[in-house]
Amino acid sequence: MIEYLQGKLTEKNPAYVVLDNAGIGYLLNISLHTFSTIKDAETAKLFTHLSFRIEATTPTGYTLYGFASQGERQLFRLLISVSGVGNSTAMLMLSSLSADKIFAAIQNGELSVLRSVKGIGNKTAQRIIIDLQDKLGKESFGPEILGIAHNTRKDEALIGLSTLGFGKAMAEKALDKSLKQNPDLTVEQLIREALRIL
Repeated sequence: MIEYLQGKLTEKNPAYVVLDNAGIGYLLNISLHTFSTIKDAETAKLFTHLSFRIEATTPTGYTLYGFASQGERQLFRLLISVSGVGNSTAMLMLSSLSADKIFAAIQNGELSVLRSVKGIGNKTAQRIIIDLQDKLGKESFGPEILGIAHNTRKDEALIGLSTLGFGKAMAEKALDKSLKQNPDLTVEQLIREALRIL
């Protein structure tokens, strides 16, 4: 499985990019959100999802999708796990709504927000909410989708707090709060701030 691809962007448009990695050009389908993140970049690192389907319109059967963040890719994978939501529909959702809006709509059961996406009817919107509401509550990527970027300092601080005996959920909340107040904290400062909150 290809986890991510990093290289020079030789072609860019709102629907796909061609990324040159070691002399091989990979065509990756992308969302508008990913396009807006990389549109001015010459190089990019895109997290990938490889799909295999036997269709007359796709001679190879393989389609590669690229995402600017792991959170967006994880949301895409959750969306396609819902019966009736295919790759194209999930990409359309990620292009029509920001990932945090989709996340909030599912969490809050807002059918009208999901129905605002072309091709999503009442039944599909209900199925998405029913199938994913509990999963999103249990997933650890919520803060990333809602705008807190993947942070290795946070990961290191979380390991430190876990070693000290704090539960993951409580520690993450304290770390998120500390990072919102001061995003430039070192790992040590982050642990100290989180300990004050805990």
